[in-house]
Amino acid sequence: MAEVMKTNAFNSFQFVACVVWKLIMGLFQEGQKVTLNVYDLSQGLARQLSTAFLGRPIEAIWHTGVVVYGNEYYFGGGIQHDPAGRTPYGKPIRTIDLGTTHVPKDIFETYLQEISPRYTAETYSLLSHNCNNFSNEVAQFLVGATIPDYILDLPNIVMSSPMGALILPMIQNLENTLKAGAVPMAPQFNPTSVGRSVPTANVPRSSPSGSGSGSNNTRSSSDAKPIEKTMAAGPQKSKANGTADPLGDARSKVQEEIGREFAAIMATGTLRASEAAALATKRVMQKYGHAAALSQG
Repeated sequence: MAEVMKTNAFNSFQFVACVVWKLIMGLFQEGQKVTLNVYDLSQGLARQLSTAFLGRPIEAIWHTGVVVYGNEYYFGGGIQHDPAGRTPYGKPIRTIDLGTTHVPKDIFETYLQEISPRYTAETYSLLSHNCNNFSNEVAQFLVGATIPDYILDLPNIVMSSPMGALILPMIQNLENTLKAGAVPMAPQFNPTSVGRSVPTANVPRSSPSGSGSGSNNTRSSSDAKPIEKTMAAGPQKSKANGTADPLGDARSKVQEEIGREFAAIMATGTLRASEAAALATKRVMQKYGHAAALSQG
């Protein structure tokens, strides 16, 4: 038993010594540039619709990947990688320089294997554990820097808006699509037709980076899931009988009133956006609750 413990301790020491030696040698080698590729999953729709729908401007629905050693590493249906510039997300809308790393590639891939149990399709959450959280952790490991706050803070900004809770179904559908390793198509909002689903494109899915080899980059098709439209532009029609859906009409009216109330509160300059959103929603709900009580009386 004592011999086994000695052997295990010696093996652990050898591994740590090897890692330390490679890191020391890396300091004397030419560093690797590390950049952050930034994409807009909404393909411009967030910028166009966010003020009217959420009560505040949103530049994009962010997706990011870390580019280093000639590959781009990102989190979707697990940790994935592709040759730089060849991911399913197309061309990034911007690239941010994160710095230079001296961490050897094999040490980095060992690190990815160690964190891979925390970054799986099952652990993915669009609101709290997403591709941007992965990019932030990887950036800290490689260069000791974080990615921009405006990217990391987006889920909190959206959910603190007046309509945040109302768009949860769309967020959940988008989350399911990303969990499958697919790239969502931006929903095409059509004012004359509401309630149909827009299918996402079937896109190749890269293999997990936990293989420890950059050459293992085979891809397979994955079935994408639809992102349902949740933004009503008018009365919804029942598929069964073609009649107007009163719930859809009422929902649109409430959304409009909350948006107007939110804008009026923000114009006073006395409250933060999250406080204004909560107050606007409360006032409108109280108004409708009072009206319902009067009608019942």
